[in-house]
Amino acid sequence: MINEKRIMQNRDSSRMMLRMVLSFILFHLSFIPAGAQYNTDRLITIGRSALYYEDYVLSMQYFNQVITQKPFLYEPWFLRGIAKYHLDDFVGAEHDCTEAINRNPFVVGIYELRGLCRIEQKKYDDAIADYNHALRLLPNNRSIWHNRVLCHIQNKEFDEALLELDTIHQRWKQYAPAYTMRADVHMQQKDTALAITALEKSLELDPYDGKTWAMRSLISLQRSQWADAEQQLDKAIHLLPKNGGYYINRALARYNQNNLRGAMADYDMALDLEPNNFLGHYNRGLLRTDVGDDNRAILDFDFVLRLEPDNMLALFNRGVLLERTGDIKGAIEDYTKVIEEYPNFHTGILYRARCYRRLGQTQKAELEEFRVYKEQLYQHLYGIQPGQGKRNQRKRSDLDPDKYAELVVEDEQEPEREYQSDYRGHVQNRKADMELLPMFALSLQPQQDGVNRTLHYDAAVEQLNRQRQGRTIYVSNQHAQLDTRHSESYFGYIDSLSTAIGQAGSLRRTMPLLLARAVAYAAVQDNDAAIHDLTTYLAEDSTQMLALWQRAVCRQRMVLFAASEGKSTELAQHGVAADLQSALRQNPHSGYLLYNMGCLLAWQQAYASADDYFSRAIEADSQLAEAYYNRGICRLHQEHMAEATADLSKAGELGLYQAYSIIKKYRNNAAK
Repeated sequence: MINEKRIMQNRDSSRMMLRMVLSFILFHLSFIPAGAQYNTDRLITIGRSALYYEDYVLSMQYFNQVITQKPFLYEPWFLRGIAKYHLDDFVGAEHDCTEAINRNPFVVGIYELRGLCRIEQKKYDDAIADYNHALRLLPNNRSIWHNRVLCHIQNKEFDEALLELDTIHQRWKQYAPAYTMRADVHMQQKDTALAITALEKSLELDPYDGKTWAMRSLISLQRSQWADAEQQLDKAIHLLPKNGGYYINRALARYNQNNLRGAMADYDMALDLEPNNFLGHYNRGLLRTDVGDDNRAILDFDFVLRLEPDNMLALFNRGVLLERTGDIKGAIEDYTKVIEEYPNFHTGILYRARCYRRLGQTQKAELEEFRVYKEQLYQHLYGIQPGQGKRNQRKRSDLDPDKYAELVVEDEQEPEREYQSDYRGHVQNRKADMELLPMFALSLQPQQDGVNRTLHYDAAVEQLNRQRQGRTIYVSNQHAQLDTRHSESYFGYIDSLSTAIGQAGSLRRTMPLLLARAVAYAAVQDNDAAIHDLTTYLAEDSTQMLALWQRAVCRQRMVLFAASEGKSTELAQHGVAADLQSALRQNPHSGYLLYNMGCLLAWQQAYASADDYFSRAIEADSQLAEAYYNRGICRLHQEHMAEATADLSKAGELGLYQAYSIIKKYRNNAAK
């Protein structure tokens, strides 16, 4: 009995000592200035993580701190240049790259990035100089050779481009893009025979390059080989289904084969992908006119005129449609503006005369008709011939009003030139159609789906908000990119929480503040600091479900970042799983925790197990759209197409509208 009593006393004493130590640590850490808590290596790591998660403005703030503390380091200048490049600040990115080169002129990647920035500013000579320097450091870098050739093509330096392509062919015999670039040069030189030979070689080496098929179709379109062009564009669209220009070109090929329904479908798809596409709206308006869909054709020409208010041919087409739909005064107004611009446009004058007659203004109509009669008689007597008839299409710069009913094509359709870039490409590579939605986490911002806010409810989070003062904590699976104002606000909030922790005086009052600060740290991409706070919290209360939940998410974010840099993550994944399992023991029916476990397993490609957890999440919360979506993706990976389609359909019904595009894509693939 005495021994048991002593054991209990020892446990209480140990627990009290632990609390005193934690209080001492928290009290003193809370008064260390925020900037002094981090060494520069740590700041760079956090900034790199923010870059990975596309939080470019936030990442720049971390790099700014390093540059202020240690301006002689090249890396923060270079990394800030990458952030500016992604924000399309090419001038600023070029400046930062120059500063980085001044500090370390032996890093090839800096010259590559500055070359890309200069290309975006059309400073091709300067970009070539950067690539020359980079190749002196790393002569076998194929991407740099590729980009330098494209710069020569942009400068119309075709002989230099062909010489460099000869070198690329010798070094990398199976490199298909080199033959595509050679075809580009020959097309610029108007030698379509050599261009076709080069394209056929490129497609022989790589038949799955959609841009090469699209380039081949340009030659077929130029030669009016409409059936060949359509087949080539079919392949381009199959490989690159989100390029609106390909649908525009295929519509032209289909129109010239009298496939109006197919052409209309292509214009519709092009405008779904590129709603402001001029050619799509203009040409679809013409097709709608042909099939008698006058009211919707007017909408297309209205849109064209908002883009180009002075486009007289669009204005005349709208006038024709207004007349057909009974808006005679509106038609006269449009015709008059066109006639003022083109006084000898006989068709316009006669159409306006017809409108005057419909309004009973016979005298005006007769004057118009007599005016046209005199001008046509004069042309006949003196051998002046009107336009030689309408063609199937006109160049966009051709403003002959007699061609108002012809489809429009661009003046010059140059092939797409794709520069090799590790910086522009890595984000898009992660955004594949079958990418899973991320885990749910605690957040300082509510979920924003399009224009609507989705308030995800969790009883424990609601109780936490009632028990503490300060910013509301939400449940969200989105990580909002922060602008300067929001990130400064969050850093200020972290400082205020640190002060409050130092003044709390007891662990009971400190714990909610620690959890809130961990959520704030996660918002500014400092996941390591968030994990530290959460670990401190869990040392006092190892059963706190919200702390386990948030630590699992922060650990998983660090896992994803580490994996992107090629580091081993197996041990860290065990930590994520352990936290989620501990949280689930506290709340086994939480849809969010079950969903998060499914996300972890799906990321590990354990799709069957992930499917089970997503199903359990749906049982717990039948309105959890994200669970249907991710389960659908898992079932696509397992080739359970019917079940996947049903899940994605449900996700779309619940508001995740991107699910419908995946359904459409895989349904089309299945049909093919």
